[in-house]
Amino acid sequence: MTPQARADSAPGPPAGRRLAQLAGLEVTVLRGVGPAVAADLAELGITSVLDLLAHYPRRYVDGTRMVTVDRVAGGDKVSVLAEVASLRSVPAPRGRGRAPSRVELEVADATGRLRVVFFNQTWRARQLPTGTLVLLFGSVSDYRGRLQMVNPTAEVLRGADEDDGPAEGDASGRVYPVYPLTERAGLTSARVGRLVGEALDRAGPFADPVPAGTLDRLGLLDRTAALAGIHRPVTPEEVEPARRRLAFDELFRLQLALVLRRRRLREDARGIRHATARADGGPTLLDRFVAGLPFVLTGAQRRAVDTLVEDLAGPLPMHRLLQGDVGAGKTVVALAALLVAVDGGRQGAFMAPTEVLADQHAAAVRRLVEGLTVPAPGAPAGERPLRVGLLTGRTPVAERADLLAGAADGSVDLLIGTHALLTDEVAFGSLGVVVIDEQHRFGVEQRAALREKGRGGGGRDPDLLVMTATPIPRTAAMVVFGDLDMTVVDELPPGRRPVTTSWLRTPLEAAEAWARVREEAAAGRRSFVVCPLVEGSDRVEAASATAEAERLAAGELAGLRVGLLHGQLRPADKEAAMEGFRTGALDVLVATTVIEVGVDVPDASVIVVEDADRFGIAQLHQLRGRVGRSGEPAWCYLLSEADTPEAATRLGALERTTDGFVLADVDLDLRGEGTILGARQKGRSDLRLARLLDDRDLVVDARALADELVGADPRLEAHRLLAEELRLFVDEDEAGFLFKS
Repeated sequence: MTPQARADSAPGPPAGRRLAQLAGLEVTVLRGVGPAVAADLAELGITSVLDLLAHYPRRYVDGTRMVTVDRVAGGDKVSVLAEVASLRSVPAPRGRGRAPSRVELEVADATGRLRVVFFNQTWRARQLPTGTLVLLFGSVSDYRGRLQMVNPTAEVLRGADEDDGPAEGDASGRVYPVYPLTERAGLTSARVGRLVGEALDRAGPFADPVPAGTLDRLGLLDRTAALAGIHRPVTPEEVEPARRRLAFDELFRLQLALVLRRRRLREDARGIRHATARADGGPTLLDRFVAGLPFVLTGAQRRAVDTLVEDLAGPLPMHRLLQGDVGAGKTVVALAALLVAVDGGRQGAFMAPTEVLADQHAAAVRRLVEGLTVPAPGAPAGERPLRVGLLTGRTPVAERADLLAGAADGSVDLLIGTHALLTDEVAFGSLGVVVIDEQHRFGVEQRAALREKGRGGGGRDPDLLVMTATPIPRTAAMVVFGDLDMTVVDELPPGRRPVTTSWLRTPLEAAEAWARVREEAAAGRRSFVVCPLVEGSDRVEAASATAEAERLAAGELAGLRVGLLHGQLRPADKEAAMEGFRTGALDVLVATTVIEVGVDVPDASVIVVEDADRFGIAQLHQLRGRVGRSGEPAWCYLLSEADTPEAATRLGALERTTDGFVLADVDLDLRGEGTILGARQKGRSDLRLARLLDDRDLVVDARALADELVGADPRLEAHRLLAEELRLFVDEDEAGFLFKS
């Protein structure tokens, strides 16, 4: 135990109110919360006092910047706190060229009255009846000699039927929290704020699981000050320090769970020490594989392979994340790990999320291992070709039976497949290494299921390598994959050129893309056309792709051989389309996002993405990675007439850079944590305040503290409050695993 950890770990739980106590209190313990208000709170996901305190404001209004009605002037942009004195709703007249509907208000404070008009917002009449105290923010204009505000933002601080809450004269010098609400919940922000205030008053000081010495070291507030600062700040400057402390708590709990998970896995592990060198000093299967490759590994690939080999030689099962940009050669690195297992007489499993991707991996792996042999005592020369199997939901019955038998008796060395690998009928003779591609599409449960496949019949834990083809910012990866070691392949193979990317905004500009497709077809190279995402079922998207293929074949691409690929095609038709495109029987493949990852056709040099604004950055970057694999020039055309700021940010970023990690930062900034964290987010464990781009330092500090505490106190016996909170914030199954024995 470090001196700091010893100093911080006082015996017994800290004094004060515990979060677990508040989780056990229903909101009905608060004054004025009867069945109706409780039902409204439940619409916001609030059933306990803890839920209420974790319902943080979405923004704040600074009362020190407000003006009274008598000080309002035309052209100003101001905040005004006033009561609705009168209301008139004017419906839109019938007929062509009709005027918009409007809601007209007169609002008043002690100094005067102001006209407020909302156009095409009829619901304002329900929100702002006479007697409502409302906070308005917007521009002031002069209309027929009267000052008015048109379509301002409006926050209700006291409902017309509420007799408590702030009065008009209370505005000056206060900061108003504005809470997230829903239309179905008949609550005002002020009502929620008052309930939060009562909860804070009755709770008193909070027990803090992070010792004072550690808080000082990290420059963080104590929990009591943080909850007060986030819910009822006296000045706007109090909000950010409060947010940082509570964001740290969110990140710390996640990191603590991940560190404990990793430790429990190691305690429970029955690892395999793979032989990584031959006793006679001869070349290993991995040596022969690398020597036979038609290209030289990049420095990043060599370093990654060395890291994996070191893991595989150790006594503990490997749990590693392999990250790399599109086209960085992650599959070759993963295959190297699988071959180490095969060289020791064990098997490898490679799981992909889709049949198209599994097919591609199988084709690529078979190509790469062609000519490699493994020992076979009964064979004529004492060896046999290395056997690669492919198992998906559409594998024919007879072939499936043969593969299952081969997996069970060990004669299938590498089995590649989809979720089909997880079914009960699949049993391995001796599973040594598992590779899971596109990890974000699989959960912890799938990892555990494959581990159990290795343990079947008293075996040992297979080593695990998970890959993601979508680069993730390092701080986000630490949150999502914190129970895995991380290796990044950050170098593209020599000869690969960056793909020239153009955002084409008009039909006239789009002609450039179709001309390029024709030029490349004339030169013997192929092009992808990706159809836009369609709201609705896969069948709707398939119909849209079919119609677009027919339109292009008769129009812009007339005379070219145009094929079609989408998820609703029969398996034989999918294979025929891919084979025709791969061999050059087709010039153009019109497809849905089924080609997003894994599809490898070196002669493809152009990809045209229609309605590109409908796709996310990560998807577009993946799609772009389908071309430019031969060393020849390649182009990506993003067709979109969208002129929204978000579309401009996304498509502009793709034009500027081909670096997936830079794009991942842009994506995280645009879309927030939810899209990256995905299934990691469960109930109370959500990141509500932490922002992974802005809070990188908190992620690192939270991980370091989690490592420090668990290293010194693996059972958290000296940190009982921390253990209690962790149980509270993770789901039951995870808590059972983390706190077993």
